[in-house]
Amino acid sequence: MKKIKRLVSISITSALLVGTLSLTSCGGVSEEQYAELNALRSEVTALETEVNSLTSEKTKLEREIAEMEAKLAQCAKDKAETSKNLKSLGL
Repeated sequence: MKKIKRLVSISITSALLVGTLSLTSCGGVSEEQYAELNALRSEVTALETEVNSLTSEKTKLEREIAEMEAKLAQCAKDKAETSKNLKSLGL
């Protein structure tokens, strides 16, 4: 997930840099170009928010998986102990 976030950040930063360089090399920046730049910045912010949200969700799911695996291990342990106790009682 970090690789995706980094790739998105680098791509957008590169696009902004290229856009800025091309805008300044023409002698002036028009209102349309400022609007486009602001739209790109908004898109970057939205993508970063989405990456953070997905990272948070991934962490939550990994925690839930770990809890379920711990419960499963405890169940296996209890089952083994119960089987041992039943054998010792002759059942």
